[in-house]
Amino acid sequence: MQVVSKTFSAAERAYREIKERILTGDLPGGELVSENEIAGELGTSRTPVREAFLRLETEGWMRLYPKRGALVVPVPSHEADHVIHARYIVETGAVDALTRIARAGLIPRLRESLDRQRELADAGDLEEFAIADADFHREYVVSADNPLLIGFYDSLRERQRRMNSVALQRGETNPHRIIEQHTRLADLIEAADGTGFAEALAEHLTDVHGVTPRGL
Repeated sequence: MQVVSKTFSAAERAYREIKERILTGDLPGGELVSENEIAGELGTSRTPVREAFLRLETEGWMRLYPKRGALVVPVPSHEADHVIHARYIVETGAVDALTRIARAGLIPRLRESLDRQRELADAGDLEEFAIADADFHREYVVSADNPLLIGFYDSLRERQRRMNSVALQRGETNPHRIIEQHTRLADLIEAADGTGFAEALAEHLTDVHGVTPRGL
């Protein structure tokens, strides 16, 4: 039992590390990696890396090619379109559903998140900034207090993180510009301006990801 436990732990660690590299863009889409290469970097044997590759292929993050390695699957253009459309619907719906009490409790958390984003932007920590970016949007979805919407939104989180990281690392997106847009979103939520929020969110998503929510 002890050997099985160790093997499982090594495979889990390999899975988490490789997946994190994919989400942060350290393993960019289109890159072909080998078990030996990753095993050497992680200081482990090939077996846990192979198990991690198989798990990541099942989840759609990798595509395995026998005797050649594993291809990191790029973000498909249609996926970005679908994610942005889903986010727009959920986020605008959540803000429309906020009660006065929920909104009052939400605003301080959004302001605190903005302060954290400024710190990370000033420090040039793009990976942590991408996480803080996703967390900012999740705050008001959670505040709407609909478990079904929250669960669905969280299912998009990893794809959001990867898209945020890719956008930031391309150098086409300025973190401080994102913060300005986030500040505008927070102001509109505080003012209970659902229409203005929807317009500002559409502009924000288009600016960051180059994808306009469908129907706009």
